[in-house]
Amino acid sequence: MGVNTETDLKTPLRAQFSRAFIIDMLFTLLAAVMTGLSGGVLLILMVFGWSSAQAVPTGETAAGLQLRSLNGHRIEMAPLLNTRVEIDVAGMLAWVKVEQVFSNPSQHWMEGNYQFPLAEGSAVERMRMEIGDRRIEGVIEEKAAAKRIFKQAREAGKKASLLSQQRPNIFTLSATNIAPGEQVRVTIEFQQTVHYSGEEFELRFPMVVAPRYIPKQLSLDEAASISPPVIAEGAGLINPLSMEVRIDAGMPLSQVVSRYHRMVQERKQPGVVHLQLADGEVQADRDIVINWRPKVGSEPELALFREQWQGQDYALLMLMPPASATAAEVLSRELVFIIDRSGSMSGPSMAQAKAALRLAVSRLQPNDRFNLIAFNNRSESLFSNPQSATNNNQQRALAFIDRLRADGGTEMMPALELALNQQAELERLRQIVFLTDGSVGNEQQLFSLIQQKLGESRLFTVGIGSAPNSHFMQRAADFGRGSFSYIGDISEVSSTMQALFAKLENPSMRDIRLDWQGRGELDVEPGRLPDLYLGEPLLLALKGSDLDGQLRVVGERDGALWKRLVDLNQGETQRTGVHALWARQRIKSIMASTSTTTPQQRREAVLRIALEHQLISPYTSLVAVEKTPTRPLHESLKGGDLPVSLPAGWSAQAVFGQLPRTATGAPLNLLLGIALLGLAWITLRFAPRITGRWV
Repeated sequence: MGVNTETDLKTPLRAQFSRAFIIDMLFTLLAAVMTGLSGGVLLILMVFGWSSAQAVPTGETAAGLQLRSLNGHRIEMAPLLNTRVEIDVAGMLAWVKVEQVFSNPSQHWMEGNYQFPLAEGSAVERMRMEIGDRRIEGVIEEKAAAKRIFKQAREAGKKASLLSQQRPNIFTLSATNIAPGEQVRVTIEFQQTVHYSGEEFELRFPMVVAPRYIPKQLSLDEAASISPPVIAEGAGLINPLSMEVRIDAGMPLSQVVSRYHRMVQERKQPGVVHLQLADGEVQADRDIVINWRPKVGSEPELALFREQWQGQDYALLMLMPPASATAAEVLSRELVFIIDRSGSMSGPSMAQAKAALRLAVSRLQPNDRFNLIAFNNRSESLFSNPQSATNNNQQRALAFIDRLRADGGTEMMPALELALNQQAELERLRQIVFLTDGSVGNEQQLFSLIQQKLGESRLFTVGIGSAPNSHFMQRAADFGRGSFSYIGDISEVSSTMQALFAKLENPSMRDIRLDWQGRGELDVEPGRLPDLYLGEPLLLALKGSDLDGQLRVVGERDGALWKRLVDLNQGETQRTGVHALWARQRIKSIMASTSTTTPQQRREAVLRIALEHQLISPYTSLVAVEKTPTRPLHESLKGGDLPVSLPAGWSAQAVFGQLPRTATGAPLNLLLGIALLGLAWITLRFAPRITGRWV
């Protein structure tokens, strides 16, 4: 799947053998004769001329997005897309409905593929396709079977839609056989949990799949599955999104804040708020984040939601351990800070990351040891091994930070290996803080590395920028027995890092265990209970034949034992869909068991859970097909992948490099070609090799 952020969306681009192109080639041949260039070099120079010829606009067409047709030979229009989101929040659960309307403004039969993100852990269980007053409900099938059903419908001229998971937070929606001038409405419904930490709730709705850096180990097919085309910068409001959110917190609220988008608020009751985007529609180029804080004295200590489904009891439990009653003993720590300085971090993201890192260095205590590692396509360490946090070493660290610039690829693995392999003092608590936007495609390889080499260290992730990869952030922190934070604006650096420092500087709740005092078996997710840091709740998904009983929770913090007895009969709130959240957590645990299970065992276990609970998973998809064919078989079908916005604050040039523009003078092309050849030779001779690519 090609990405060209310089493409003019109003005009198709055709490669032409224009006079300028012929002149370019003549100059190239002349230069070859005069300089004795080899045939291979001559071919490279001809490619430079060809690329400039490709960028010649050739005329206007009707409004629409210019993409490749299915045969790959011509530039055609793709369907337009409009998205409407409705979110209902009750306590810590959010029910989300996303309505995507594919409109065909052309005179051709069209199809389109649209890639979009969802929050990590979303349980997608329903899809409905509407054409006029006709409704077709989607069904869960094995992924290969769903793809086959969709393909057969496409070839038969039937309208169909297909929803598939590419990553736990990346999905692809395809709609086919859209008639000229027609609209097809596809609605998906899912559930997610609301994050709670530091006495504040947070709802995050991601809106764009950022370009991913693909290391050479990943196939082109896998790269294409997680990297949609990108809309040219400054193209205007393309694929607009509208949103309405209803929050019933179940407690009085002191404030409700939308962090990055202007929203109109309407307070219905003390704990009930309705929000709408103030501008009606927005570009889908950065996460929507809404925070709400309970009034002092109303902070929750426990929340319990239950559901009975197909003869089984399910429950979702949030339990807030108390803060440590005594002043914490000063921890003997070794801190390693890793900062991503790849091309995707250019602009505001790099400013945020550097500000956060400066603040972190200034907070180091005299008895701490520390190191800094910066990486793009290569890794650089301030010290060969962690050093004491003396004033001189802190000044060296600040100078190191000031020199950082964002460019190049995102080779995370060498940086993580460097941090995990550095010699650590056994008596110290080792904490690794990773500042990145997570824009990589090899997440699973990184998770495996963390599992293999983490040892007794703890890994904390800080997501940077407007559209961080939440799947990588959360799972890396899970595997690293740490926690994750987000910084989406320079104004948030201080508050976010202060909260992170509080977690780093205070002992965690460790060795948490459960004692079920009820009938039957209790099936708990996550199977391995995490450490809890200051301000974090314990979140459990439970399943059993009878959950009428008591659950004893025990943990240890700073040598002191903590106990809590939870009566699952008391104070519960009945909610539909709790079973789906338990199933999603179980699938997450199965997919993480790479060291103890085979791929076939994981596939079979996930299929069983996903089909039973009717969920999208790595091995299941939702497919909906209209019974009656509508496209005459003699009519051709055109379309392609709908492009997405570049995340707010990203620079196309920093990520993809300088891209071809419209034709320039032939002599200038020749000089540029020769100069670039020389630069390429120098780079290959002296510089580290870049082993991956942005897509």
